[in-house]
Order: sequence, then structure tokens, then C-alpha cells
Amino acid sequence: MEEKLPDNSDLSGDTCLEPEENRAALFNGIAEGKIDPDLIATIYDRLDTAVWIFDFDRKRFLWANRKALEITEAVSLEELRSRDLATDMSPAVEERLRQYQQDFCRHDVSFSEIWTLYPRGKPKVLQLNMSGIRLIDGRMALLCEARDHHEQQPETLRSAEALMHTTVMISLFSTDGTPLYRNTAARAACQSLGTPFHRHFVESRDALEFLELVERNRTSGRVTRVRTSAGPRWHEVTIRACQDAVSGQPAYLVSEIDVTELHETKERAQYLASHDTLTGLSNRTYLQERLAQVLQTATDRGLTATLYLVDLDDFKMVNDSLGHAAGDSLLQLVAEKLKQLAEPDDIVARLGGDEFLICHLEKPGPRGPDWFGRQLLQAFSKPQLIDGKPRRVGLSIGYTQYPEDGVSIDDLMRHADLALYQAKTDPVDKCVRFHPQMRHLRDEHLAIKKDLERAIQVNEFILEYQPIACTLNDRVISAEALVRWHHPEKGLIYPDDFIKIAEETGLINQIGLWVSRHVAQMQARLAQLNYDIPLSLNVSPKQLSDAHFVAHMQALPRETGCNPEKISLELTESVLLGDIPNASETLSQLKSTGYRIVIDDFGAGYSNLAYLHNYPIDGIKIDRMFMTDIASGGAIVKLILSLANALGAEVIAEGVETVEQRAWLLENGCHRFQGFLYSKPVPEERLLSMLETQMHIASM
Repeated sequence: MEEKLPDNSDLSGDTCLEPEENRAALFNGIAEGKIDPDLIATIYDRLDTAVWIFDFDRKRFLWANRKALEITEAVSLEELRSRDLATDMSPAVEERLRQYQQDFCRHDVSFSEIWTLYPRGKPKVLQLNMSGIRLIDGRMALLCEARDHHEQQPETLRSAEALMHTTVMISLFSTDGTPLYRNTAARAACQSLGTPFHRHFVESRDALEFLELVERNRTSGRVTRVRTSAGPRWHEVTIRACQDAVSGQPAYLVSEIDVTELHETKERAQYLASHDTLTGLSNRTYLQERLAQVLQTATDRGLTATLYLVDLDDFKMVNDSLGHAAGDSLLQLVAEKLKQLAEPDDIVARLGGDEFLICHLEKPGPRGPDWFGRQLLQAFSKPQLIDGKPRRVGLSIGYTQYPEDGVSIDDLMRHADLALYQAKTDPVDKCVRFHPQMRHLRDEHLAIKKDLERAIQVNEFILEYQPIACTLNDRVISAEALVRWHHPEKGLIYPDDFIKIAEETGLINQIGLWVSRHVAQMQARLAQLNYDIPLSLNVSPKQLSDAHFVAHMQALPRETGCNPEKISLELTESVLLGDIPNASETLSQLKSTGYRIVIDDFGAGYSNLAYLHNYPIDGIKIDRMFMTDIASGGAIVKLILSLANALGAEVIAEGVETVEQRAWLLENGCHRFQGFLYSKPVPEERLLSMLETQMHIASM
């Protein structure tokens, strides 16, 4: 059973089911014996109109008159009822019949359409009037009245067939928006049978704009959101002015194609092109356009715009030690916090890696130029939860202001980058404004970085050793290894002038490997010479977070013959306060290998011994600044000595330069000291000479 293009579908209810009062009169007449039921059947058989009842659910004829049997070429009603029309029914026809059933159940309507039936495979074009009829069991069936349709033009028939099966949604509306016809696809998509034109669109203004364009141009088309039975969808809608073939009145022919997936894919592609997928922030590609808009707004309103470049301190450390998932969580956390702090007109973008940008429009008022940057630092002053664990998140911020520090986007970005570089190298001020002299500082640092890369390749580093002596007898009891850079042009360069840059660039890991290997070799040499004193070396937090560091240190005893129990690793307090992920586990592995763990420059940072309980600490070195405290009684040093003694930690006093300081330390129970009073750092051979002399004196 196939359908052909209808000349008209009556959706208004003008052709109704048989009126209730006529039906009641007919039944009463039969009941009273005034009308013979067989006579009624005879009358139906004499009609020149084919009439039948079709079961929607079972896809079978229930009843048909004689004319219907002729049209369907059935030998009898029983034979017609035995036909299973579901076997060759197309999905489009099945969908259309399901639509009729739903409409008849919900509304008192009928339809007049042209269908092509295929009895015994032969096409037969009919004009059908269709309405609903309720069966005894309560189900809704289809009542059809059919006459031959005299329009048999092949093109008309084929176009009608295509209209039935196409997925393009075709609708006809009167100029007041009343629906006159919908093909199968359109009827399946619409929310309800009587949905008018203006209610078809999610935005009512779309309907008005469509009609305005059609009035001027006779046609209009665009992609827009429409209401459908499946919810809001994106349709490519084309509307043309035409005439209703039945009434001759002006009408609108609407064709639609569902392009939701294509539209969303396009929108997604545009979003991905302009946003960072991890954080949802604008990306570098989209930044130029948005910055231009904000700067223009600042110009128009006479405001100052501030560009902040924000960089996470030690992000690589988190990535390397905790994994990329934790690194991603950290970036998402920072992005969310930046969005919360930013104002509606601000730009918040991720430039790549761990670098973010905020462009902030400054409102008139008494606040200083760096107030927003300070607010960002304050927001991250407390530990943040990363993968369920509290971690300190350090920020470095460089900023520049428009128009005072530059007017072009390129200049502003470059200046903010210079300020950020300064902030990353400054241990105290982490929010820095651009200043022209920063160009020179950046050039110097870049030159040092380039020279350091060469120095690593050609081995320009040397070690000096500063003795650590006993306050009881002035004997050398250990020594600290200190790296020097023997530059071919600048001579000897001390750590303060290159270690920071080495840490920023990641070169510290390679330098640290060189230092640890040479210290291990020196310890093995001392043991062979019977100068079996311990040595210590400084370990940067960057090294400790390197995934390969522990394995390297575990291999040194085997490769060099050193005794790890005679080597101390000096770490800063920040390692123990959450700056280094998995620090406790890493230190435990080093400790189990045999190395001793010492906290260097204790008191210079956080001055808190409480955390030492959680780590395998063997000793602490009191920062040199506390040596001045000795002259006024040394209360702080006494406290450190007392607490360290309670914890069983060995104590070394740094920066001892006077006999009085040494005497005070001896009197108060500090038995190890290091400083210029005893010796400056000396070359390897000089240390060996000192130990030889000491051994000779001891043997006398």
C-alpha cells in the first residue's frame, strides 16, 4: 500500500467522522427492525465508491465493499482480509499510517489525499478520503473512501512518490500560518498536527523575519532552530510564496532539512579553533580578536587595560612526579579560579602549557596598578586540593598597561612576557610590572642560558669543598661540595649567578647529575686514602622532582664505589612543605639507599620544626643570618638546638666568622660549624692537603 502526492490534506476538521446523532439513528433503526442490516450491506456494495476499513496495528483489511474488492483485485472479502500488507510496506508508508492513527486518536479530523495502491503489483492511483473509526475493542482503525484519480501523468505520479519517501520535510501553510499539508517527513517532525507557522520556530522573530523576506523576495532561506517532536533542532529552512492548489489562495511552501549534526559539528569546530579544550578558556588563536575588542573598549571609555601573564611555578615538577592527569587537574583548577576572579568584561585565556593571560579593564578609583595581580596571588596563597591532596600552587605574574606601556597588541604581549620573566627570577616579588630595563636583563639571562648549554657539553664546571669543623677541637669532620662555573671569558662564576637560571631552564638536572657523580667519586677516593670523612652536596627541588633522579642516585654506589652513608643530600625547607609532590616517598627511597638527609639554610624560610616528624631527616644547618642573633643572647638558636636535640637531628651552624660565635656554639652544645672563620671553599687538592696535615698532626 503506497501513497502518492496529495492535492490537498484537510487538517481543519471540515470532513468529520459520521455525526453522533446520525449514527445513533441508524443503530436505533436497526434495533427496531425498521432497517434490514443486509440492506445496508447491499447499499454499500452498490456504491461506485470503494469503501474499506483498515486495521492500523495488524496491517490488514477488516472489511471492504464490492467496489473495494474490484480495486484491490480480491476474489473475496476473506481473501482480502488474509493479505498481510506489512510484508512489502515501505517505512515511509508505515510512518504515514502511524501519523494518521495518532491524529485520529487526538483530533476529530479527516484527510483527502491521492495514493497509489499496488494490488497484485499493478499501480492504481486513487483519491482517498480518510477518517478514523473506533473498533469494538477500542482501537482506532482507518475508514477509507476511494475513487479513481484521473490525473495519470507519469511525472506527477513519480514526483508524488518521491514526496512520500523523501527525508526532506515539505509543508504548506496559509498566509495566516494555518497548516494545510505536511508530507510524511514533516508530519513526523512537527510537534503536533495543528502547530501554526510562527510556533514552529524556537525564536518567534525568526518567523517574522522569514515572512518579511518572502514578502519582498518571494523566497527566503537560512539555518535556524525549530521546535520538533524530538526537541529543538537545527533545520535548513527554505520558504517560497505560492498558491494553495485547492483554494487558490496565497500560501507558503516550506521545505526543511535537518542539519543539526552538521551545525553542531561546525559550531564545535569553531569552538575548538578558538578555545582550549582542557580548560574551556579562550586560546591564543582567538586572543588577537578579543584583545583588539577590549583595547578598543578601553579607548572609547578612556579606561586603562592591564594585561597579566600568569605562569605556574614548578608545573613541570607536578607533571613529572604526579603524572599528566594531576597536571591537567591543576590547570583546570587554576583556570576555574581565574574565571571566578575575573569580571564579565575581562578576557581569561590559556596561551599554552601552564601560561595564562587575563586582560582586565581598570575602573576609575584609588586602587594601585597591581591590585588585581595581588588579588590573584592572594587567591593561591593557601594550598589547593589537587587529586584530593593539598598542594601549594605558586604563581608568577608579569603585567603591562595600555596605553601607558604600549598601544599595539604585540608590544603589550612582549612587555608582559618580559615582566613575567622578571617575576619568575625574583624570589620575593611575584607580581612585576614591565619596565624598559627588563629587555637588557632578559638578554643577559638568555646569553647565560646559551653559555650554560655549552658549558654542560664541554664540562666547564669544577667543585670546591668548604670544610665543616668541630667546635671542640677544630678538626675537619666533613665538607660541603660547591659547584663553580669556569667560564672561558668571564672566569670563575659562582652559583648565585647561574643556578637560578639553570633551575628555570631545566638545565639544573644535568648540572646536578654531574655534581653528584663527582662527589661520589671524591668520597670513594677519600676512603681509599683513609680520609673517610662524609661529604655533602646541594640538591635542587627541581632535581628531586625529576623522575630519573632517584634511580641515578641508587646507581652511584655501584658505578663509583662510594659509600652512600658518607654522603649527605642538602635540601631546602620548601621541599618538605608541599612544593615537591611525593617528597616523602622520594626521600624515603634515598634514605633506604643509605644517603643522609639534611635541611639546608634552616630558618631562612618557614622556621618550623614540626614538619620534621614526617620526614627521614638526619640533620639541619642553621642559616647564617642567625649568627647575628648570638650577640644578643642567641634565643632563637638555642630554641633550634633544643628542638633538634629532641628530634635526634644533628646540627651544623653556617656562616661562622668570629671566634666569639664559635665559642658560643661550643658552650651551647652545637659541635659542628662551617664558615670563613675556619676556611673558605677550597679546591679538591687543597682539601686533601688539609686532611693529610690533620692526619699527620693526629699521629704525632
